[in-house]
Amino acid sequence: MHYNHNHYNHNIVLVGPMGAGKSTIGRLLAAELGLPFFDSDREIEDRSGANIPWIFDVEGEEGFRRRETHTIIELLQEQGPMVLATGGGAIMRAKNRLTISQASTVIYLHTTIEQQLQRTAKDKNRPLLQNDNPKAVLTNLFSIRDPLYREAADIIIKTDRQSPKSVVRLIIKKLKDL
Repeated sequence: MHYNHNHYNHNIVLVGPMGAGKSTIGRLLAAELGLPFFDSDREIEDRSGANIPWIFDVEGEEGFRRRETHTIIELLQEQGPMVLATGGGAIMRAKNRLTISQASTVIYLHTTIEQQLQRTAKDKNRPLLQNDNPKAVLTNLFSIRDPLYREAADIIIKTDRQSPKSVVRLIIKKLKDL
């Protein structure tokens, strides 16, 4: 069943931690709503011609966050209605929070640390987890970021033990209720 997207003519931004499924769910949601899908991490890599670990190495997290803000603002201003998946840390910058809240329906994909660990275990493209204790890192990031995700969110969805398809169905139901 395709949701009649003629009524859905503004941006949907997915926020949440690493491994919450933002890209997978975002891609499915966009297809369901007939909207284009963007992933801010992919866009940063495409625009800079470098992968994220390289950007972190050369420019530090601060340099990466600057690129991220610039990319998010440009996408939301230039592209018209879309589904945008943001990186887990995008929420940290006040400018990003303001940009996404003003221009979009913000959906927080909430997930457990266990699920994040499972989904990110093999992923070398996550600079913040390249250390001896990814669980401690994720736990710490969650405690800092969770309140910010909640504050920005119009809709909060628990993604644990749910298939991406069922998460998408739930999001569409909640969008209709908004």
